[in-house]
Amino acid sequence: MMKLHWSPRSPYVRKVMVAAHELGLADRLQTVRTVVAMAKPVPELMIENPLSKIPTLVTEDGTILYDSVVIMEYLDSLAGGGRLIPASGPARFVELRRHALANGFLDMLIYWRGERDRETPMAAMIDAYTTKLDAILPALDAEIDAIAQTPVGIAQITLAIAGDYMDFRFAQLGWRERAPRYSAWQSTFQERPSMRATPVVDA
Repeated sequence: MMKLHWSPRSPYVRKVMVAAHELGLADRLQTVRTVVAMAKPVPELMIENPLSKIPTLVTEDGTILYDSVVIMEYLDSLAGGGRLIPASGPARFVELRRHALANGFLDMLIYWRGERDRETPMAAMIDAYTTKLDAILPALDAEIDAIAQTPVGIAQITLAIAGDYMDFRFAQLGWRERAPRYSAWQSTFQERPSMRATPVVDA
């Protein structure tokens, strides 16, 4: 049994859980509730991950892995490889580039929320995040049809979770109206069993 440091609100943990369900490996994961915060390092977690971040995975042979994409690639390898990330060739780098955009989008939303919730948010940072969102949404809307034609992989999983995170933390920004094709695709993807098995829980 593998041990996964887990939280029901972490979109990065959810990436790993969705991947595990897609690959048929969810029953090999023991989830351990681990609450983390940027300003509060967790000494117990730091024994296994000095960054004090989740997800952190302890494999069945005791190897410790962290960062969601590293863990997803490891799970992909357990399932035979090449399912979530193409093994080689142009398709691999297209998938990695799309994942970089999707994960960067998710990173930005996390930082944006942190800035927004400060007692005195920096107006320049809020403006920067708003400007980036204004560029990201049309870029995703323009590419989502091509992304949807590829097998489910790390990019699609991350984009679907980013949409849910927008609904959860930034519903007031009306992202669905601004990116209707991305929104329609995300609404369909979130009905997959892997997404329904890993709902966002504010707990």
